[in-house]
Amino acid sequence: MIELKPIRVLRAVSDLKSFSLAARELNIAPASVTRIVAQLEKDFGTQLLLRTTRKVSLTSAGATVLARYRPLLEGFDEVTRSLQRANQPDKGHLRLTAPVSLGVALLPQVISGFRLAFPNISVEINFTDTLLDVIEENCDLAVRVSGPPTDKSTIWRKLCEVPRHMIAAPSLFERMPNADHPRDLNPDFLMSYDAQGRPETWDFSGAGGDVSIQAGSKVISNNGDFLLALAIAGEGVCVLPDFITDKGLANGDVLQVMPNWPVTSLWLTLYYPPYEQLPPIVGTFAEYFESFVQDHPNLETRV
Repeated sequence: MIELKPIRVLRAVSDLKSFSLAARELNIAPASVTRIVAQLEKDFGTQLLLRTTRKVSLTSAGATVLARYRPLLEGFDEVTRSLQRANQPDKGHLRLTAPVSLGVALLPQVISGFRLAFPNISVEINFTDTLLDVIEENCDLAVRVSGPPTDKSTIWRKLCEVPRHMIAAPSLFERMPNADHPRDLNPDFLMSYDAQGRPETWDFSGAGGDVSIQAGSKVISNNGDFLLALAIAGEGVCVLPDFITDKGLANGDVLQVMPNWPVTSLWLTLYYPPYEQLPPIVGTFAEYFESFVQDHPNLETRV
């Protein structure tokens, strides 16, 4: 009967092209590596490795064996890691996804503090402004800034509301006609934030009630920092969260457009795959992140 350990040794020797490096990687004696590979070749009845004074490589039979067994090893390792994550709240590997602008502005300090508090948890972060399928992407949880969620196949945890404003450069005010109502805005001046390349919908609340308008389609981007840079250059009007626009508003690079018509806030949320029971390591990060947000309600942070 073929066991996993000899296959794991064969994989290490093949990947590292060295018996001694494989021994060091697996923390076993070099002689043990040689003996295990020899026994494996005997069990299969064929030579699996070609050994020369300069390198080690797989035979065609060895390549076939490893190709068939490698997915089984990786699956076994993934199940082991998942069980470890499920049972240890302060040890393991955590996979996150977050939007680019929020991630750059906020997550360095979050992760720095989290790693200080939980040094045995390693963190892998994928930055994207696209709303990923956390199940398909094999992700433990996602950080998102969006409207109220409509996806019922995942678990959402609201951390706070994220204010946002409609902004434009002072130079653009001279080119835009005066407007007292959102519907008076020229769509040609309105830049859209959208990951699918569609014109954005802006929702306002003011003395005249709730109003929704469609932004323009001449400039559409899925990155808020890019839209802010265009706005500062006088290219148009955009609606962005305060954590992106605060600095530009403070130094006068941009101004609020129609401040008497507030734009509806977004939500900062965490969302997870539909776990039957939240893995402790995910709960550990979620609780830390929520406490961090409570301590930094304006989301302005520095490492």
